[in-house]
Amino acid sequence: MEMPRPARLFRTTAWSLTESAGLPIAALALAAWLWGRDAGLIAGVAVVWITALIRLIRPGKVPGLLVISVIVLTLQTALAIGTGQLWIFLLHFPVANLCIAVLFARTASGQNPIIARLAAEVVALRQPATPNAGLHRYFQDATWLWAGIFLLLAAGMGVMLITQSTATFLLFSTVATVALIIAGAAVSVVWLRSVLRRTGVGIRFAAA
Repeated sequence: MEMPRPARLFRTTAWSLTESAGLPIAALALAAWLWGRDAGLIAGVAVVWITALIRLIRPGKVPGLLVISVIVLTLQTALAIGTGQLWIFLLHFPVANLCIAVLFARTASGQNPIIARLAAEVVALRQPATPNAGLHRYFQDATWLWAGIFLLLAAGMGVMLITQSTATFLLFSTVATVALIIAGAAVSVVWLRSVLRRTGVGIRFAAA
């Protein structure tokens, strides 16, 4: 298995997160500050669609993380602008996580689990040329793990949306999302190291 050197790994990961989350959030915040909430929502979804179209043209493939952002932000914008109701606007948080959980679960048992695709796109991780059954099984199980994480987030946010104030909901949903994603990433890395040792698959840094 091959992965980029630490500096390149940082750049690749940082850009993947920037184009899928940083750019649309920045556009949303700026436009909302200048012209109001609806303008901000439209700007955020427009930026992520433009980024996806650029990626589709060059290099000809849209990363999975960016596809997820397109789905989530489009759903957010449609719900918020279409209804104009605050509680329905907040509803997109649990609904979006539920959609992501379903997306992950649909690929978990197949030949191309989404975690394997995201590992290749986000951190440029290259699997061995010869397929490894143990490694493939890890990516399938890891995809189920992340499906469970997003399902847990959806359920927790749904409960908080009903029982908590808007400010409390936004605070706790943000904290829960960050905490569960960090925990899931840590478990995935430790789990992968264990699988690599057990299957005898080595790991090396790519050439500069």
